[in-house]
Amino acid sequence: MTWSLPIGAEVGADGTRFRVWAPAARRVELVLFDAGQPAASHPLAPATDGYYQATIPNAGVGAHYMYRVNEGDLRPDPASRAQPAGVHGPSIVLDARAYQWHDAGWRGMTLDDMVIYELHVGAATDQGTFDALSERLDDIRALGATALELMPVADFPGERNWGYDGVCLFAPARAYGGAEALKRLVDAAHARGLAVLLDVVYNHLGPDGNYLREFSPDYFTDRHSTPWGAALNFDGPNSAAVRAFFIDNALYWAHEYHIDGLRLDATHEIKDDSPVHILAELAQAIRASLPEERHFVLIAENEHNDPTIVRAARPRGTGHEDTKARRHAGVGWGLDGVWADDFHHQVRVALTGEHDGYYADYTGSAADLAATLWQGWFYQGQLAPHSGEPRGAPADDVPAPAFVYCIQNHDQVGNRALGDRLHHAVTPAAYRAASTLLLLSPYTPLVWMGQEWAASTPFQFFTDHNPELGKLVTEGRRREFARFTAFSHHEVPDPQDEQTFLASKLRWAERETGEHAAVLRLYRDLLELRRTHPALRERGRASYSALAVADRVVALQRSGGGEVLIVLVNFGDRVELDLAQTAIGSSFGTAWTQLWSSDAARYGGRDDAAINGDRVRFGGSGALVLRRD
Repeated sequence: MTWSLPIGAEVGADGTRFRVWAPAARRVELVLFDAGQPAASHPLAPATDGYYQATIPNAGVGAHYMYRVNEGDLRPDPASRAQPAGVHGPSIVLDARAYQWHDAGWRGMTLDDMVIYELHVGAATDQGTFDALSERLDDIRALGATALELMPVADFPGERNWGYDGVCLFAPARAYGGAEALKRLVDAAHARGLAVLLDVVYNHLGPDGNYLREFSPDYFTDRHSTPWGAALNFDGPNSAAVRAFFIDNALYWAHEYHIDGLRLDATHEIKDDSPVHILAELAQAIRASLPEERHFVLIAENEHNDPTIVRAARPRGTGHEDTKARRHAGVGWGLDGVWADDFHHQVRVALTGEHDGYYADYTGSAADLAATLWQGWFYQGQLAPHSGEPRGAPADDVPAPAFVYCIQNHDQVGNRALGDRLHHAVTPAAYRAASTLLLLSPYTPLVWMGQEWAASTPFQFFTDHNPELGKLVTEGRRREFARFTAFSHHEVPDPQDEQTFLASKLRWAERETGEHAAVLRLYRDLLELRRTHPALRERGRASYSALAVADRVVALQRSGGGEVLIVLVNFGDRVELDLAQTAIGSSFGTAWTQLWSSDAARYGGRDDAAINGDRVRFGGSGALVLRRD
């Protein structure tokens, strides 16, 4: 199926067609550059629906260009494929068909088969590029991961950024190697059986280099607001072209880059009161544009615990055009998955006792953790103390793979004042126990880069803004943590300091030594067990349940292929259990043998977690996998 980008610069047989949306403009000019300076100017002709376009015969591959709207300053193309001189400079014409792909047999991957490895391209290797990351794909595949999730790569101001300040949404960051290098990475990943997911930001643009308003103020609306200011205009006057812009971006990654799915950032801040939500329309557009056998996964980050996101969409004309009516009728957006952060929060509170911020909504008790594991998320409509409002809805009809679980991710590490990881705050035994529960749950696990070897490096918040904006970012970061007594202004790293970025880079060599190597063995063994054991491969709703066994002990039952396992996890101190006197005994019997232990010496443990008959002993935090005789 052939697809081409309907906006931006498209190379054709008779020249390059340039097309941009500027509905209120009196005049739009294309300015070509020569030797870094503006040269020839070409007027674009008005087309339908507020677009301007022209085909220029002498503007071939490699041509640098910018637009001028009315008498304004020269600006890069909103749909630029590359910004070699940065987000304020000229765009460059690329031939979307020039790259020779080697993945003709690749069909993508469903969430059922995904173990997601999230990473930041710039911090994942010393070089911080797509090509350098390609050299680590064998290591990631050997771990047992099946999908990469790249933090946003849309070009951003400066040389380092988390990616959520992106402003050139179609241009892979020049700091990472640009367009061709990203294609090489995806191609290499597919050759190793790895899917590639891309984190995209459709709720706001960064503050520096965002020129969309100069093409049309209708890109934004004051009808809604977000933490970053005015919302993108997905439901007001002239919103059709805005919706098309972001849908085209999603299609662009799927078709031109062979990306296998998108992680949609903070979808609760995508404000849309239309009869069909923009993300539902986006999902429909992607499905319609791809061959039936091609898998493409859409995963939302969303704070609302709303199962509408992952319920099947219903076509228009079925009597549920009203948004509230659609939700009441169970009509969804048709996405595949959603980040379910309640699991992370319960585990964090259970292990650390933290209650700052949103952690105040969680007890970390075995009962609440078991409820989370059974339901997919904890909040199903009950009042959340931190916000003082009801949160969530039941998701009994949502399949387990649709919930993405983690014990670390870029947010939960990087948004801490010092960027410290979970294993920096808990004992190795507790970390092994939490890792076991994550990797052996029926839900889709996400592993944050370096988590699998308990990386010594933090992941801190870093930027490279201009001095004026950078000062505001630094001051804001320090104000954010001023109310936390554990930190002083001098301890919170300066996001603008290059050392903050360099300190966040992984040290791959350390995973071969000492405790790091032991944790890596744990992760590899757990993911192999997850992949091969029939009870862990089955993920239907009837194949798992969760029980609180003691104050700090939770049991996760898994069954399939005639096998029954209990994943027994202790987040407390030394404890001995008589299975006959626990919920395990009353529900599943007491004839169990030990299949696996997180406390084995090969993982750095002391072998003091074990089962003897129907009695289980934990010398401290740990996890056992029990097999029914």
